[in-house]
Amino acid sequence: MKVNMTKGLSIAILIGMSTLIFYGINAYAGQHNKVVITKGFVKDIEVIATKNDDFRRVLYTTKQCQLVVMALKPKEEIGMEAHKSDQFFRVEAGSGVVVINDVRTALQAGFAVIIPGGSQHNIINTGKVPMKLYTIYAPPNHRDGVIHHTRKEAEADDEHFDGKTTE
Repeated sequence: MKVNMTKGLSIAILIGMSTLIFYGINAYAGQHNKVVITKGFVKDIEVIATKNDDFRRVLYTTKQCQLVVMALKPKEEIGMEAHKSDQFFRVEAGSGVVVINDVRTALQAGFAVIIPGGSQHNIINTGKVPMKLYTIYAPPNHRDGVIHHTRKEAEADDEHFDGKTTE
């Protein structure tokens, strides 16, 4: 890293092995600036999704979007719902049906679905094996890091995104 000392002082701090924070002090203007460089999420989502057995597991949250893996047991469904946010799903294993505003469409591994914000929707596992999928909410919908092992647990928890992000 190069620092031009004639314009001010910069200090870099490495926190763990993931986040680099730069503090810049402009001595002439008396201003303090903070720039945070985060690592983002870079992992094999197919492996993570197919190994997941939880109904819902929030993996990563930014101010703009959220990555969540889900597993639906045979004959289980997410439940009819609507969010203000747009939502993307990708099915990694299993088969089922997506319902968007009363329109039913068959799903199988490899299928992607985009749910426009405000649309009534449901995903139902109609197969004999667990359906493994991941979803991206934009903006976030759930509290960062939340894990619901079962649908019943998820329904009992009246949690929502609280503004806190992963990094």
